[in-house]
Amino acid sequence: MRVRIFEVRLIAAALTGLWTLTAVLVLLAYRPGGPVDQLVGATATLPIAISLAALRWPPVARGGRWFVTIVWVGLASGLLLVPSILDVGRQLVAGGPQTLLPSPEAAYPWALALAGTSLLAGLGIARRVLGEHAPRTLRLGRGALIGLILTVLSGSLFAGAAVANEVALRDRPSIASRFGPTHPMTQPPACDGDVYAGTTAAVSLSLEASVDGRSLGSVQLAGSRAGSDVRWAADVATERSLGQFGFARIGSEAWSKTPRSPWQEVASGPVDGRTVDRQMVSVALAPGNRMAAEEHGLEYVEGAPARHCRIAVDGSTLLAALPELTWFAPQPDLHRWRGQLDYWVFADGEVGQIDGAVSGEASGLDVSGLQATLTFTLTATERDQVVTIARPVR
Repeated sequence: MRVRIFEVRLIAAALTGLWTLTAVLVLLAYRPGGPVDQLVGATATLPIAISLAALRWPPVARGGRWFVTIVWVGLASGLLLVPSILDVGRQLVAGGPQTLLPSPEAAYPWALALAGTSLLAGLGIARRVLGEHAPRTLRLGRGALIGLILTVLSGSLFAGAAVANEVALRDRPSIASRFGPTHPMTQPPACDGDVYAGTTAAVSLSLEASVDGRSLGSVQLAGSRAGSDVRWAADVATERSLGQFGFARIGSEAWSKTPRSPWQEVASGPVDGRTVDRQMVSVALAPGNRMAAEEHGLEYVEGAPARHCRIAVDGSTLLAALPELTWFAPQPDLHRWRGQLDYWVFADGEVGQIDGAVSGEASGLDVSGLQATLTFTLTATERDQVVTIARPVR
């Protein structure tokens, strides 16, 4: 019995650590503004007390089958927490958008993990109160009831504070944002709804590649677009290319620039292949690719409410949507690569930010190694404003 108590306490201690890490991340990452946003973060500490109760009074069953069930409830709770914590951690490290209310798709792992932790604590409390010799069915029923109460109480406090904070934000004076409309009452469209690229935009692209943890270089691109007219400059530092590249198109005329060379007039070629955000939205975020999009809730991006969505993507689609990948390899072969795209749709129905990551065989970039990874962040700000594309000076 002592061994079983130790094993359950070990699981409870792991859950306590995970919930503590969650609370720290939420307290640091949850900054959408509002009068009670810190209270929302503080309510994330409630599961810590629940897991500590399971640590103090571990639920132990004498029967082998029931003990295995208890262990699996604890392990399942931990397995649900780990990927959710990593997702919050990535958002915090990237300095990304600030969550308002998570969608059901994003919230259900937290709810299940909370229910599992509460069940462990409830069974332990029931065993402490009723005594270990009480009938098993009585202890199980009482423990399940206590677990349900703990789940509903802690979950309701967090949800109530979050909803109250969002309602308060609706009365907040609107401020300008380069990402889009700021009025909280205007809801962005659904992830699988009609979304567009802005008619004009200030575009930026940050692109990095690595193989087995070793950097292959980076690309930093910035420019402006007005319809199909576009002009941008890119600072490229990869193993295959080094220097500043540029591209401009006005009507039927086009120019390109390579390192240590002036602007040169070139054939116009395909228009959308060089339009950065417009190309990404039309190819990677085509309606067929968004049919099974995951919704991750409403978030603030520099003061503008946006709907955070996620889709799976393959390497071939990404290569067609992001021709700038050829700076890492003249002819990338990404047909076996897989990854995901996160995109944010704003209240004007336009996409203002796209983050992506794909990985696959290193041979796809014609480099030695096992696994290569490509990550990027694309933004389209100041959309639908008056933009003038200037001709390059030769």
